[in-house]
Amino acid sequence: MGQSVTRSAGAIDVVVIGAGHAGLAVSYLLGKRGVDHVVLERGEIANSWRYERRDSLRLLTPNWQTRLPGRAYDGDDPDGFMTVPELIRFIDDYAAANGAPVRTDTTVTSIRRENGRYRVTSNRDCWTARAVVLATGAFNLASVPPVARDLPAGVRQLTPFDYRSPECVPRGGVLVVGASASGLQLAEELLQAGRQVTLAAGEHVRMPRRYRGRDIFYWLSRTGIHDERYDEIDDVQRGRRLPAPQLIGSHRLPILDLNHVSGLGARIAGRLMSVQGGRLLFSGSLRNVCSLADLKMQRLLKKIDGTADAEGAPAAGQYEPTRVDETPTLTMDVQRDDIQSVIWATGYRPDYRWLDVPVLDRKGRLRHDGGIVDSPGLYALGLPFMRRRKSSFIFGIEDDARDIADHLVGYLHSSSRGKANGIYTDDPTARSYRRSA
Repeated sequence: MGQSVTRSAGAIDVVVIGAGHAGLAVSYLLGKRGVDHVVLERGEIANSWRYERRDSLRLLTPNWQTRLPGRAYDGDDPDGFMTVPELIRFIDDYAAANGAPVRTDTTVTSIRRENGRYRVTSNRDCWTARAVVLATGAFNLASVPPVARDLPAGVRQLTPFDYRSPECVPRGGVLVVGASASGLQLAEELLQAGRQVTLAAGEHVRMPRRYRGRDIFYWLSRTGIHDERYDEIDDVQRGRRLPAPQLIGSHRLPILDLNHVSGLGARIAGRLMSVQGGRLLFSGSLRNVCSLADLKMQRLLKKIDGTADAEGAPAAGQYEPTRVDETPTLTMDVQRDDIQSVIWATGYRPDYRWLDVPVLDRKGRLRHDGGIVDSPGLYALGLPFMRRRKSSFIFGIEDDARDIADHLVGYLHSSSRGKANGIYTDDPTARSYRRSA
């Protein structure tokens, strides 16, 4: 559960919001630097993993890649994939070993900037901080498209937050909307439970679990793809919006893709465009979407081949192109096709309703430059492609957290000098740290 803070709330250098892997990682690094800080958590340590994940979920990354600053996996199954209870124990042990200054059951209700500092108000107390780290992640709320409002009232609608197992889904046909990792995993699990499944597939990232004798994440690291920085690519916003790759935390399948779930009996349709009078209307571009995903996978594998050849890896296998019916499904009738439930596997979004600092764009996204938020002394961690492609993975938080911790400490030192000279923390010297990480 972590170590509870016994001191009274009041003035402090840094408040970290969230005691998941990101918040605990930056807490560890701040502690090593002697920075006075507290970690506020709305529930328990690793709360989202405890209460907002389905029963069968496993990490997409192999165990050997599970690490946080100062701690790495040391079990006897390095090539396996952690279950949710195993990951919770890993994070719990990490917090306990580091004496993380966590206050659990503390829900932040407001963050405001006042007189050059941040006023952090929670259901328990109030802090005045020189800096704040938002380590609440990007997966707080399910991203459900507006078309959901047009479904007939009798259709049960769920998100991955609601789903625990096939038993929680009403009998009858199921429409799974979304073909990323979550969508395909849910579709496969429902099909194996004997359910009738239609999968609506939009843009997706096709990727094998293993390639040339190694897990795909080995190659993504060895080729440097996972280490690509946000300021090294042409369109980082698009990179941040890419769906999770079609993977499963298991080596029982060489590849989890549309071919696999259609082979189990799933009906594959294009993107769900609209609902009109109980009729579902799907995009006719499924073939093009799948061809593009196939092409991008082949480009990725070709890039890996150079490194794999140099390492003497086994020869590459072949992957069948995605099979698409000559006459793809364009419409379905909710009643006639017995669609009793819809699962929106359409992604997630962060929840900043408690953030009373003007740092959100018109779409509600945080304005930041590699986690350095558009307000002096405000930082973020754990967002997709925040500083590197690996940012949203557990193993990817260490490099990002070190960068943010270094920048934050520099900011604190700068603002202290400014204050000593009668200048507040918004002075140009302090602001220059925002651009230098």
